[in-house]
Amino acid sequence: MRAIAISRNPFRRFAAIILAWMLTGCAGGIADFSGPNAPSFVPFPAGTRPNVALVLGAGGPRGFALIGVLKVLEENGIDVDLVVGNSVGSIIGALYADGVKAAELERIAMAFDPKSFLGVSLSGISGRGGAIESFVNDHLGGKPLQGLKKHMAMTAMRTSDRALVTFTHGDAGAAARASSATPHQFSPVRINGVEYIDGDEATPVPILAARQLGASVVIAVDVSAYVSAIPPEAPPEWTVRDRKRAELVAGEAAAADVLIHPDLGYYAGISDRYRTMCIARGEAAARAVLPKIREALLKAKS
Repeated sequence: MRAIAISRNPFRRFAAIILAWMLTGCAGGIADFSGPNAPSFVPFPAGTRPNVALVLGAGGPRGFALIGVLKVLEENGIDVDLVVGNSVGSIIGALYADGVKAAELERIAMAFDPKSFLGVSLSGISGRGGAIESFVNDHLGGKPLQGLKKHMAMTAMRTSDRALVTFTHGDAGAAARASSATPHQFSPVRINGVEYIDGDEATPVPILAARQLGASVVIAVDVSAYVSAIPPEAPPEWTVRDRKRAELVAGEAAAADVLIHPDLGYYAGISDRYRTMCIARGEAAARAVLPKIREALLKAKS
């Protein structure tokens, strides 16, 4: 995940690097989950096939925009019965799937302190990989994925073959941790002997996963940067990653009934101003496609 604009000022450059680590966590020991409560895929119970799916894509702090989309859907009475989340989308999606209202999600987002993901030891600065796990489980009261009010699925990439894997059952915090394990920043997560990393590496916006779970209507949200917004001074590795991400999203876009892609600029951050901007632009992008959403829902009923 790319986070903060690079500055030529040495102090600001160092601060930007530290801030990026704060947002994602640094590599450390691999978290290991096993047993019956470990995240896994279990088909939804018979007779509960989802109809309308909301897919919340990856994007680090850009994920604040997802809350703006949720506000618009809620205000217009547009309900979904399946949430598919990837990376930051899995974190926000889990709370939404358990009935947390958009206004409360906004309050949580504005009050969130990214320093909670940072630790310091004798070996230097290290990420607290368990912070995401705890954040999700604390807000859900320890409920597993199958215990949430809406169907919830989280995606992660299996490192052995780079395949996208979907979790619908078990420890929600552990699943979100695996879904958000950005390489070189978060530690990988091992689940029943299999290693996983951030689902963004395989499919930033898992639209096809929602279809495979049975959704008739898919509303997807992509909060990644527009390729056209990449500035000339952006590091080459960022440019390569952003272009690859855009290609992966484009490869599944046709399978969505509606794809919402707010323009959040290129450089991301965590200031109150940035968070407010992302939420507002998420709202604006969602309002712009409301007619398409209503048309898709009406068509599915006919």
